[in-house]
Amino acid sequence: MEILELRNVSKSYGEIRAIRNVSLKVRERETLAILGPNGAGKTTLLKIMAGLLQPDSGIILYRGKPIDGVDQLRRRVTMVFQMSVMFNTSVYGNVAYGLRVRGLPRREIDDKVRDVLRLVGLEGFEDRKAKELSGGEQQKVALARALAIQPEILLLDEPTSNLDSPSAASIEQILSQIKHRTSIVLTTHNIFQARRLAERIIFMSSGVIVEDSPAEEFFRQPKSVEAAKFISGETFF
Repeated sequence: MEILELRNVSKSYGEIRAIRNVSLKVRERETLAILGPNGAGKTTLLKIMAGLLQPDSGIILYRGKPIDGVDQLRRRVTMVFQMSVMFNTSVYGNVAYGLRVRGLPRREIDDKVRDVLRLVGLEGFEDRKAKELSGGEQQKVALARALAIQPEILLLDEPTSNLDSPSAASIEQILSQIKHRTSIVLTTHNIFQARRLAERIIFMSSGVIVEDSPAEEFFRQPKSVEAAKFISGETFF
């Protein structure tokens, strides 16, 4: 079943057309990786899916119905950026933020924060200053903050691009644990990461979707010249 659908969505920044007539579907509890070179429109697409940007044209449907404003998306979809943004408070305060906004009682917030910190391997970090943590730990806090509100779709923009190898592997392990609890859409340049995590691959170039294939099929025999060149180039690099 499709949760989110974009039909012929376009977005420009002045004279630059970031994405053009993009149509895609995000299915229930799948992990979808969006690949493509810099400037392909991947981050713009994620921001539209998160309700952080409004498209210039096109239709967005949630569970088969056109959305009634971006707030409808923001209640169900959350996004984690490649550069973690920490509030100037404790780890607990960061993770609890979205739960407090939703008006949950303190005891329920405590339980959810404890559970999600255990999930990301930060149990016992509640009172630590979030801004004093390492980059990998901050990314785990950002992921915990997103997961605490139990989104139906989790969007990740290059979630490990600024991390060292052990921290990146730890984030991938967390994503592997949760991938069948929620739908995950991630952008990445790391084709090996996409291959490890994703069931389906979308390849973008110059603001358009060039290919949408099951992951195994995409990596075994890409249909487009652009995708084949990207895979061979990234593998060589």
